Amino acid sequence: MGLMTTYLLTALAAIFWGANFNLAKPVVAEMHPYVAGATRYLIAAAIMLIITQFRRETIPLRHLRVYVMLGLMGVFGFNLFFFLGMQSTSATNGALIMATNPLITSLLAYAFLQQQPSYRQMVSFPIGVIGVGIVVLGAGAHVHVQSGDLLLFAANLSWAFYTVFARKWMPGDTSGVASATGTMVVGALALTAVALLSDESFVMPSLHAGSALLMMAVGGGVLSYLFWNAGIARLGASQTAVFLNLVPVASMVIAAFEGMPPTQIQLVGGGLVIGAVTFASLPVRAKAARGA
Repeated sequence: MGLMTTYLLTALAAIFWGANFNLAKPVVAEMHPYVAGATRYLIAAAIMLIITQFRRETIPLRHLRVYVMLGLMGVFGFNLFFFLGMQSTSATNGALIMATNPLITSLLAYAFLQQQPSYRQMVSFPIGVIGVGIVVLGAGAHVHVQSGDLLLFAANLSWAFYTVFARKWMPGDTSGVASATGTMVVGALALTAVALLSDESFVMPSLHAGSALLMMAVGGGVLSYLFWNAGIARLGASQTAVFLNLVPVASMVIAAFEGMPPTQIQLVGGGLVIGAVTFASLPVRAKAARGA
């Protein structure tokens, strides 16, 4: 896979996750967060199992411990806190909180992987956060810390740990599809167990909420995990995490299609975010060019 293709796929993963903040609101309006999270990943895991079978691959049980750890962090932990948090906070606040992920991931990568952030990455982090702040606050949003915000931060932390340890633990002798499938199956089973133990009913959502849930499962589940894992494998944890600055920009664009167009100041913020992502990616491209 070429470097530019890796950049594109990683950016698409962030865009899909940005859409999740908009899609989650109608879902949690009709379904309990436990049920919503379980249903989303039962669908995603089923799709991944079909893809794995189509490719005539198997999920190696020798890596079960890795899949359990990554599944609990990246699927179970993130989605549990995400859906709980989206019950009582806005998509705007959620996107702003997620914008801190590159910095958190960089700190964890340095602590656990001794992965020193590059100069460009260190400069791009505050630029990206400033751009995100302009994007989300340009619409007149007010930052108010509440329980939903704290839960979204817990989701954010879960995803940072997943990004770091996926780089460290992901099996090198197994395809990315098989590993992603193993991770999703573990996460789906854990989310389902929590939903069943909570005695919440699995309900049939309306067409609107059901369509949103399906898009979250396919785009924000299957495709985004495959694309994100490809980015981690090629770019590393810190470099990949910078692309999460695109999450609030994607959410803003989707809001525009929903009849809430961005203001001029939001466009300026979006430009800063995209510029920060591009700036942070330059060292990897230059290094690859020298090694060619």
